[in-house]
Amino acid sequence: MTIPAEAQEAVKRFGISIEDYMLPVHGQIQILSEDGTMRPEDERGSSPGHQYPVPSDTELLEAYRRLVVGRRVNDQNSALVRQGRLAVYPSSHGQEACQVAAALCLRDGDWMFPTYRDAVAVMTRGVDPVEAMTLFRGDWHGGYDPHERNVGIQSTPLTTQLLHAVGVAHAAKLRGEETVVLAMCGDGATSEGDFHEALNFAAVFRLPVVFFVQNNQYAISVPLAHQTVAPSLAHKAVGYGMAGERVDGNDVVALLAVLDRAVTLARAGSGPLLVEANTYRMQAHTNADDATRYRNEAEVQAWAAKDPLNRMRHYLRSTGLLTDDVESAFAGDAEDVAQQLREGLSADPELDPQELFRHVFTEPTPQLREQAAFLADELTRDEQSGKELR
Repeated sequence: MTIPAEAQEAVKRFGISIEDYMLPVHGQIQILSEDGTMRPEDERGSSPGHQYPVPSDTELLEAYRRLVVGRRVNDQNSALVRQGRLAVYPSSHGQEACQVAAALCLRDGDWMFPTYRDAVAVMTRGVDPVEAMTLFRGDWHGGYDPHERNVGIQSTPLTTQLLHAVGVAHAAKLRGEETVVLAMCGDGATSEGDFHEALNFAAVFRLPVVFFVQNNQYAISVPLAHQTVAPSLAHKAVGYGMAGERVDGNDVVALLAVLDRAVTLARAGSGPLLVEANTYRMQAHTNADDATRYRNEAEVQAWAAKDPLNRMRHYLRSTGLLTDDVESAFAGDAEDVAQQLREGLSADPELDPQELFRHVFTEPTPQLREQAAFLADELTRDEQSGKELR
């Protein structure tokens, strides 16, 4: 086996074999039990080279605040779809721990490349909530400037964002920057060719990318068992010569710890890593989906008992970190964001028909200029006719 020098250094630091470094732990990393109690250190699924310290109380409290806001965002956006204010919304209800941890593990100069289901992660990263939802309103553009917060536009085509993420990481390495790129995808994306191309390129060129797979058990209506027979999606990393890890995707404590280490290793030059988070999409794929056609209520309820919000609330309450006043303040923060979404997405957008022609080519073609002039003439005559009628 050819082992890159960077990976050899990482292995030496942990004092383990290259196989133990690359292979995920048996089972998964879990720090908080499903009932919200802290698991003993020897029961967290860790192994040599795969130990994860518990984040600080300050980090955990902020993560919980973000969970509260994220849950309110999901509920509010689902309501806005029913009201006709949004065209579609892929809810991440039940996956908020993944969303929050993904954003909090990065520095300001790092990049995030999200999927269509990662609106909560995008907002946690600092993107304006209304701008983050503009795409789902049916506008022609993504809604926000990717360079403002180093967040790629939410990708609707499956897996294309992974190639973009690898490209940014490659550029950062060529420039000598310390940028780490977090490339987000779902379990369905691992069945796409772009997934292979992105991981293979990142591994060959030892790029600072963390591939974060939110395994919510279904690629729309296709269960994971019909997508792969690998022991886990994290095991796919080994085939590319990178390290893989499995983590409880409803345990925000474990997610923060695992993703923080992955980002730290990538920044230190260890090359790309793959993290699989086992979670569940509690609601339908989108408002256009009928999830009852491919999964049963008993399965949904079993996962409801693993809710990341309730788990974290129980733990913080037991430690005394979460008081009634603090929880009330967090709920107020969440309601402020919900109100911002309601007001921003209820306002009628200012439409300019000439935008149809402005961003097609850098230099408009003669045909486009002709069409734009024709439309401008039509708009002028309509405006004059309106004045005459008044």
